[in-house]
Amino acid sequence: MARYWSEPAYEHDARARIGVLLVNLGTPEAPTARALRPYLKQFLSDPRVVEIPRAAWWPILNGVILNLRPAKSAEKYASIWTKEGSPLKVHTERQAKLLAARLAETRRPDLEVAWAMRYGAPSIPDMLNALRARGCTRILVLPAYPQYSSSTTGSAIDEVAHCLRNWRNLPEIRYVRSFHDDPGYIAAIARNIREHWARHGTPDKLVMSFHGIPRRTLDLGDPYHCECMKTARLVFDALELPADRAAVTFQSRFGKAEWLQPYTQPTLEALAKSGTRRVDVICPGFVSDCLETLEEIAMECRDAFLARGGKTFHYIPCLNERDDWISALADLARRNLGNWLEAPAADAGEIAASRQRALALGATR
Repeated sequence: MARYWSEPAYEHDARARIGVLLVNLGTPEAPTARALRPYLKQFLSDPRVVEIPRAAWWPILNGVILNLRPAKSAEKYASIWTKEGSPLKVHTERQAKLLAARLAETRRPDLEVAWAMRYGAPSIPDMLNALRARGCTRILVLPAYPQYSSSTTGSAIDEVAHCLRNWRNLPEIRYVRSFHDDPGYIAAIARNIREHWARHGTPDKLVMSFHGIPRRTLDLGDPYHCECMKTARLVFDALELPADRAAVTFQSRFGKAEWLQPYTQPTLEALAKSGTRRVDVICPGFVSDCLETLEEIAMECRDAFLARGGKTFHYIPCLNERDDWISALADLARRNLGNWLEAPAADAGEIAASRQRALALGATR
């Protein structure tokens, strides 16, 4: 029972405060093998990420992968690390602050915005507890994954539920499942591409690269592939781009099993060999630049394309802190907050008066 004692005391008649929790995947604390090991262990121990029976996976993870991969991954992270830290962490924190400022336009002083990482810090449990400490009894969880997958959005929702299982006074919870076809999100991507082309000209081929997942997950009913393809179609339509100048691929394959195809790097190599001189690559499945975009695409895939005879390679950055994207994110949050925003906002004076009334009536706390 002691696990409940640290919960904030219940305030009689206090109006609900509202929390918004922006969740992204995660990042190690430093670009070192020592920091990568616990991060990779947490990530690769998630049964939604690696759907292999524990008895078979555990010896591989702890005996092989966690002894070899941290040093290799650390080198990759070091190549993109900034003075402020991990790009993913920097962009997610900035997005949360900008989202808070945009939502403040609703004139609700009882609305709190926080951000968390599914793996690493700040963790989902830590930030849910922070929102609880601020008096939030209604929380919108907003995973920063446009396309739903069991291994991303599903895992984030799992972690929220796992954390709340020990709370006595449970909050109301809402989730944003996906926003792969959200008009504001699609418009921001299309505008991002047009602005890049206005500065640099148009490519022979625009390649839209999404993070890959095992093919087996599609066969088991995961909607991720379908949602990726719809995002791509909507963006290509918005750009009025002919089919022969566009391609959809999947990156970041891990292991020997078949993943969603076509794979990004082999596709780029084949384009170069066939005489395509310039490609532009964008990664709409990521709303923040990270290892998979800045190192895998902008470095590794660029080198592979140029080595096979390609002449010009452009990586188009993620939405990051673009104003149109922050506006779309705020609209997405408002729509999912829905009728929570219709209730009058509580203020500090009203909460204090409510507390005094409860004490006067002999309420125990």
